Amino acid sequence: MLTIGRKAIYPSQGPCRIDGVVKRVVNGSPMSFYQLTLLDDRGGALFVPVDKVKEIGVRLLLKKSEVPQLIAALEKTTRQTKVLKERILENLRTVTAGSALDLAEVVKTLTELRNSRPLTPGEARTLERSRRLLVWEISEAMGEEKTVVEEQIDRALTRRKSR
Repeated sequence: MLTIGRKAIYPSQGPCRIDGVVKRVVNGSPMSFYQLTLLDDRGGALFVPVDKVKEIGVRLLLKKSEVPQLIAALEKTTRQTKVLKERILENLRTVTAGSALDLAEVVKTLTELRNSRPLTPGEARTLERSRRLLVWEISEAMGEEKTVVEEQIDRALTRRKSR
């Protein structure tokens, strides 16, 4: 349940603070929207229709207690999709699903792929974006600096590679 003052994740955008519920008239009909403020340096507000929250994929921020499981997931082996087009579509669906575990899966698979051959420009952007969103969410959940979280992720990916 989204409540005012809590932190939430807007898929593909990152962590936000739930600032309130506002009512607006859209096409002559009153609608209620959650007002979300992005927690990055730029700020920015998002307005999400209350009745579309699940459909859009807005969810509460990862709990601090869930972070160790997420880091451990980065260490597990993954299945690679062989065909580029399938891989791109799968990664797009995974990133927009919004789950932290889904982001970790994209980071794992694209990092592994990058270690074996150069990524396409689109794959490189997807890896950078997924990694940034994952680092940002873990940082918010743990109350840690992003650089500390990046180091944790790198260690997990390195441990995986050395197995």
